[in-house]
Amino acid sequence: MKHKGALVINQPRSIVTDLFINSDYNKEYQDGFIKKELISGTKNQNGAKSKMYYKYGNKDMILIETITKNNLPDSFEANYYHKHMENTMKCTFIEISDTKTRYEYEYEYTRINWFMPKLMAILFPKMYRKQGEKWMQQFKQFVEKQ
Repeated sequence: MKHKGALVINQPRSIVTDLFINSDYNKEYQDGFIKKELISGTKNQNGAKSKMYYKYGNKDMILIETITKNNLPDSFEANYYHKHMENTMKCTFIEISDTKTRYEYEYEYTRINWFMPKLMAILFPKMYRKQGEKWMQQFKQFVEKQ
């Protein structure tokens, strides 16, 4: 299951990508985000692995992020692992002008192995897309306030 999208952010590319890579700001636009903890490699570099902690209601979720290609300010790619699913993320940042950046993103769920998420993906595939789009819109709003 693959989802693509793009949005224009009214900030210079350097500001957009600096805020994007700094996990201290994730809580500003990712619902439920608690913290990101480096577990191996060099922070924000290719091969770095981090635990990302989230809380949704009374449920905790931990993702393992592996950065596969950090070419910022141009692009960023990573894999995200959870015991019930995996997905990849590819982001591209295109300078439109000194004050505008086009943020293109692509998510692909490569594994869903738990009954409920798999059923939800079959019955309500837009649910997965909407969550990604929501975070992208929240990121845009956050960056534009800076």
